[in-house]
Amino acid sequence: MVLPFLLLHSSLPPVHPSCPPSSVTFISRSPRTDYPPLHIPACRDTIVFTTPPQTRKRKAAEAAITDKHSATKDFVARSQAATGPSSRKSARKTKAAVDLEVADPDPATDLASVVSGEFTISAEKKGPDLVTPASTTMESDEDFMSVASSADDFLDTQASDDESLGEDFGDDFDGGFSKDKDIISTSRKPYEVDFKVLSPDDIERDQNRQINEVSSILSLPPESSAILLRYGRWNREKLIESYMDHPEETLDEAGLGTNFEGTPKTEVLSGFMCDICCEDGDGLETYAMRCGHRFCVDCYRHYLAQKIRGEGEAARIECPRDGCHMIVDSKSLSLLVTAALKDRYNTLLTRTYVDDKENLKWCPAPNCEYAVDCPIKQRDLRRIVPTVQCNCKHHFCFGCTLNDHQPAPCQLVKMWLQKCEDDSETANWISANTKECPRCHSTIEKNGGCNHMTCRKCKHEFCWMCMGLWSEHGTSWYNCNRYEEKSGSEARTAQAKSRASLERYLHYYNRYANHEQSAKLDKDLYLKTEKKMTSLQSQSGLSWIEVQFLDTASQALQQCRQTLKWTYAFAYYLARNNLTEIFEDNQKDLELAVENLSEMFEKPVPELANLKVDILDKTAYCNKRRVILLCDTAENLKNGVWSFNVDW
Repeated sequence: MVLPFLLLHSSLPPVHPSCPPSSVTFISRSPRTDYPPLHIPACRDTIVFTTPPQTRKRKAAEAAITDKHSATKDFVARSQAATGPSSRKSARKTKAAVDLEVADPDPATDLASVVSGEFTISAEKKGPDLVTPASTTMESDEDFMSVASSADDFLDTQASDDESLGEDFGDDFDGGFSKDKDIISTSRKPYEVDFKVLSPDDIERDQNRQINEVSSILSLPPESSAILLRYGRWNREKLIESYMDHPEETLDEAGLGTNFEGTPKTEVLSGFMCDICCEDGDGLETYAMRCGHRFCVDCYRHYLAQKIRGEGEAARIECPRDGCHMIVDSKSLSLLVTAALKDRYNTLLTRTYVDDKENLKWCPAPNCEYAVDCPIKQRDLRRIVPTVQCNCKHHFCFGCTLNDHQPAPCQLVKMWLQKCEDDSETANWISANTKECPRCHSTIEKNGGCNHMTCRKCKHEFCWMCMGLWSEHGTSWYNCNRYEEKSGSEARTAQAKSRASLERYLHYYNRYANHEQSAKLDKDLYLKTEKKMTSLQSQSGLSWIEVQFLDTASQALQQCRQTLKWTYAFAYYLARNNLTEIFEDNQKDLELAVENLSEMFEKPVPELANLKVDILDKTAYCNKRRVILLCDTAENLKNGVWSFNVDW
């Protein structure tokens, strides 16, 4: 048995200039109870050990070799780079056979490592030099000779000890430098995207930052730089490149001109007549921009008010003179309009900023003032469904701003909604009461009892019963028995295909509409959840925190219903293969779990307290099944694995 060693370091005296560069003293513990006083040399580099007699013969010591002192220094440099304070704390339990305890683990203390039943000393100091033991105090020369090793063995042992730390702690041993992966880093699911929610203040701050950057680069006034950026739709790199190549052309196209001198101010000119109102009275206050077109201040104010309030224009308000494209800048506008109109002007500029940038979208929720910044490009929408969540808790697709429609891509959603708008209202009636003309495939309604039908569009005559040519029926139109004729067989085949296509659409639409209706009912139920929670709290004696499971279950129901609704729109356009069957199995599992949770949620209030654990379990299961379904679908969509029955 190997007993632990005690490392004494707290009583080390300060460094003394006369201390030798390396000295280690071993003091053996005897069975006596009256220990003699220990002699602690006045040296910073002295390490004192108390060793039990049972482990004397297992002690490992090294003889100091002066010519290899530099090699030892190199080893310590490597050891200090690979070993930190955290790893020294972690190394206390290395080796199952040896329990090594380090007293007061401090960055300035030493680390004792145990390797292969023997121990070696790794002295780590804040000083630049390594303390190499020069002498050891042993009970006898035999003890020393039995365990003494060369400096090469010492270095090899240290190296193996450093490597063994990783083996003992497993693959997760990081030397004390890596972060906790479970806490610091979180893996993003395949259906999730990076995004950031911006408040109006954040948007205004971003605008001003970009304006100041361009202003400093191009040496232009900030108000002129703002007009340039809006002209270039906030593409700074392209704008700066265009300005550097053709400065005058760029300024003219942006509506700025090349004259930036002077401060905007109103003037009173004698004999001036306004071209808009034809006023020419004395003391008439006038204003002119850098283009030189002067009008009275009242006409300017009415013009700007009409542009801002009436037309909602802010970024490209031009000079009132017909044919002049000079843009009214913010300084001129501040001089002429009221504070309320200036606030409206700034609000419109903020909207223009968000609308011009591809990576910004307004939250479509009513009365929401937040915008979302997402790096997803338009070309990526075929393989990604970028669902984001605003600070108002509203989930929407960043690509099309519709409500969350995972897992269906935006283009398929657009096609599905168009088809539902065209077909769903009349599909059932068409299926039951109409047929298609065998020649032009126009939909025909039978408005009489006779089976002799004539298409009004192409004048084709056919039998309503067998869809065959009427000319082949002779006088037996009233009792059609010609089911097997060729012309009727082809028509019936085309009709069967059309009916099969309609029935397939109705299959998916009915389930889509059912989940949409159920989601609305669940939302109404969610609005009543707080009342239900209050009732449950009063009847069961549960606290308000304990009845929150109803709110969690209600939110899970709405989210899962929304996902299930769009899985049927997605499945309608999928081609049949093995992946489709896996998708339908995941869809079925989620649907079954949602129906079970919905059934529990609608139980009477007195029964809900006893169902708390079941509802919590089912809620967690529903969320898990939803994540599995979305992860599988998004991963295959991103990799281009899905096959579709339409071109999109």
